[in-house]
Amino acid sequence: MKYLVTGAAGFIGSAVSERLCAQGHEVIGIDNINDYYDINLKQARLDRIRHPAFRFIKIDLADRDGMVGLFADHHFDRVIHLAAQAGVRYSIDNPMAYADSNLVGHLTVLEGCRRHNIQHLVYASSSSVYGLNQKKPFATTDSVDHPISLYAATKKSNELMAHTYSHLYGIPTTGLRFFTVYGPWGRPDMALFKFTKKIVDGEPIDVYNHGDMRRDFTYIDDIVEGIIRIQDVIPEKIPEWTVEAGTPATSSAPYRVYNIGHGSPVKLMDFIEALEEALGIEARKNLMPMQPGDVYATYADTEDLFKAIDYKPAVSVRDGVKAFVDWYRKFYLD
Repeated sequence: MKYLVTGAAGFIGSAVSERLCAQGHEVIGIDNINDYYDINLKQARLDRIRHPAFRFIKIDLADRDGMVGLFADHHFDRVIHLAAQAGVRYSIDNPMAYADSNLVGHLTVLEGCRRHNIQHLVYASSSSVYGLNQKKPFATTDSVDHPISLYAATKKSNELMAHTYSHLYGIPTTGLRFFTVYGPWGRPDMALFKFTKKIVDGEPIDVYNHGDMRRDFTYIDDIVEGIIRIQDVIPEKIPEWTVEAGTPATSSAPYRVYNIGHGSPVKLMDFIEALEEALGIEARKNLMPMQPGDVYATYADTEDLFKAIDYKPAVSVRDGVKAFVDWYRKFYLD
């Protein structure tokens, strides 16, 4: 089949593109290569997708005419939409970047899918949508109407927009709420990357909420496996579904939402300990208060996804952190 993968220079998008090509599919990857973080890392991710079935096109999702032309020219079968302006804290200082990429950009993708009979749109949501929810684990049956960052609000909006297009036009859409993805080729703004750089450079690391935090850390290979499998599970209409009797994750339209995570939260201090062990260096720690927009814990109820794809994450935190450290040393230090 022919796939469009948005965010193809990104952490997850590049890995998904590489995997699809290895399976024999044709992939058009797009990205605007913005300078939110090091563009050299983005280019290096693209360079590793050495496959004749992969073609990269630089384009911004908010370029409405460009996106219309992209869909018209390439006749995609399926779309995996992973591009977004990421980051909770960055959204506090740069809110308009999120409107352009996550709202306008998501709409251009939906419009392309509508006009060109796309078989299935799989798109990235986020665990951040759970906001002020206190119940653990976070479940897709929960209300997610109280986000605490603009980034989270845009991701909730993506789900609502997708549902509208599924309802009006019958486009099968699947939203994936990602939970703290990490691993080789990861984003420099994520904790593991920042911690590693500072520890290697002999600098102290900032540990928020005095280390009393938990995250559902999920290794990149497990995330990619989930994405590849779920794009074959195309949602169907459920005519008997009602708002009163159904759940927010399903609909009478061909629409689904899943959590995609490890399903077992890890204490932040245990994660740091695994990093210290992999590096062979003890970190100096600045214990800090909670940051605005952050949540104390993320914990995914992933049973619905595991049943749908017949797969559970297999990589432990210690193995995943070691793999990241090995990559970091090779990419930055060798």
